Amino acid sequence: MNNHTLVLSVGGSIVVPNGEINVQFLKDFKKTLVTQAKKGWNFVIVVGGGGTCRTYQRAAKEVTKVAPEDLDWLGIHATRLNGHLIRTVFRDIAHPEMYTHPDDVPKRFKEHVVVAAGWKPGWSTDYVATKIAKRIGAKMVLNLSNTDYLYTADPRTNPDATPIENISWKDFRKMVGDEWDPGMNVPFDPVASRLAQSAKLQAVLLNGTNLKNLNMLIDGKPFVGTVVG
Repeated sequence: MNNHTLVLSVGGSIVVPNGEINVQFLKDFKKTLVTQAKKGWNFVIVVGGGGTCRTYQRAAKEVTKVAPEDLDWLGIHATRLNGHLIRTVFRDIAHPEMYTHPDDVPKRFKEHVVVAAGWKPGWSTDYVATKIAKRIGAKMVLNLSNTDYLYTADPRTNPDATPIENISWKDFRKMVGDEWDPGMNVPFDPVASRLAQSAKLQAVLLNGTNLKNLNMLIDGKPFVGTVVG
């Protein structure tokens, strides 16, 4: 097992919220991972498409009827643009190549950071991160979004929504379903969930904007988030 490598599925909405790159997040994110790298940790970072993805998908839909595969490709290229941004930010401690195929990610690497992005239609970056975790022998995927927990309902629209700290894959999959839809917004996508369950991986859902909390998790201290598995 690769005990000192963590796989991070970073939501593109953290990197590019509302179509504007969050430079302060990138600075803080780099500082956090560099600090942890000095403690011996390595990271595989898989980046989502976020607002960039949805902007392109929405524009295409306003002009013409768009096939699901083309929507997926727009999202995939958005993740690759964000991935190149992350690799550039981490250039001094990152592997020089940004991977677009999960099976190409090396099982061992000398750099502290490896960056990957979208692969092909039908597979989200959550799925790519899960495939990489399985490939390199990691036991969990850390999913960084902009919410603290998985909730029983959408807390933005339902005041009765309550946080969930632990949930089984079986119960989680009842919540998210089994089908992937390009541009869907779920805590961890259905296809990745199926693979993670079969591979006996855990997913930890965290608020990626709270990097102090990410440090707590990496350091083995109590943290805020949802453990799935």
